[in-house]
Amino acid sequence: MPAQKRHSTKYPGVYYIEGKAIGSNKMEKIYYIMYRKDGKQVHEKAGRQFSDDMTPSKAAAKRGRRIEGKEPSNLEKRVIEETEKTAEAGKWTIDKLWTEYKTRRPFTRSLKVDDNRYQNHLKDRFGGKEPRELIQFDIDRLRIQLLKKKAPQTVKHILTLLKRINNFGVKKGLCEGMPFSIEIPKINNTSTEDLTPDQLQKLLKAIDNAEDINGANIMRMALFTGMRASEIFKLEWRDIDFDRGFIHIRDPKGGPDQKIPLNDSTRDLLNNHPRGKSQYVFPGRKGKQRTTVQKASNAIKKEAGLPKEFRPMHGLRHTYASMLASSGKVDMYTLQKLLTHKSPVMTQRYAHLRDDTLKKAANVAGDIIAQASKKKEEPIDFEKREKNKA
Repeated sequence: MPAQKRHSTKYPGVYYIEGKAIGSNKMEKIYYIMYRKDGKQVHEKAGRQFSDDMTPSKAAAKRGRRIEGKEPSNLEKRVIEETEKTAEAGKWTIDKLWTEYKTRRPFTRSLKVDDNRYQNHLKDRFGGKEPRELIQFDIDRLRIQLLKKKAPQTVKHILTLLKRINNFGVKKGLCEGMPFSIEIPKINNTSTEDLTPDQLQKLLKAIDNAEDINGANIMRMALFTGMRASEIFKLEWRDIDFDRGFIHIRDPKGGPDQKIPLNDSTRDLLNNHPRGKSQYVFPGRKGKQRTTVQKASNAIKKEAGLPKEFRPMHGLRHTYASMLASSGKVDMYTLQKLLTHKSPVMTQRYAHLRDDTLKKAANVAGDIIAQASKKKEEPIDFEKREKNKA
């Protein structure tokens, strides 16, 4: 193909060729500049007449800036862009950290919920930034905006998720952390979900009549051990130490592994539970780790006629804790260990139940003393006493 004809302009080092405009057959001028850089002759495209609104004078001005070093050449621009792309690819942004975090976790229902929170509330605002680039003002503004529409507990979950992503990146040595602490909304989380003796009796009957054996036994497991749903779903047969009488709990809510006693009720349950080829005690589809028991638990809850607000798996954990606390036979430290709480603060929500039991026990002593005092104050029957003497 013959070289296109160059047309000179009145500006030194500026020329143009003619070509078709982008997107049409209309002819336009395509301007070029030439100058020397580090002893080498440079020819560069300055821009098009129509699409870039380029003129000979603009091209000349661009040539002048490049000669003076005030503007990089096209080659230098490409090098800078490639360098920036490489640096960008190596950046551990919030988006990239969250993707990496998910690959290291089994896809459970809770992870799906967290992913929805991330996509809906965090991705657009912070996804393209590294943790060290985040500004406290932006996160404070997000918290204030969310609290206008969402429950404090929901806002807490969203901000805690951002904090968890940051901590993951720092812990794995992938990035620098945020230069500030995220302010998490305070939640009044002292309420518990409990069942009356009558409700508990109806629930146990509904569990006994349930067609889904796995679902029924999962609910029994929660009631007998107080284990979280996620812990029960992850439970493998190798985690059950029948000889020593312990259950090994792996990664309880992100904390270190724990073990709890294998009580007699749980031992009987597991001995009679059907055991297939899966490594999991309560497997999901195709023997893989289960992610939910909602269908079975809701059906049992409905059959038992439990309140609408009662959350089956979460509520059974509370019921287990409440029963132990109100028995008066289990101290708060022991209850904390059984529930695998990291801090005694979480266990304190059950302290009032134990206090009520202690008050009742103290009142027994008072009743005995009061009864003894009554007997002493009874009037003496002299006639009866004389008859007894005779």
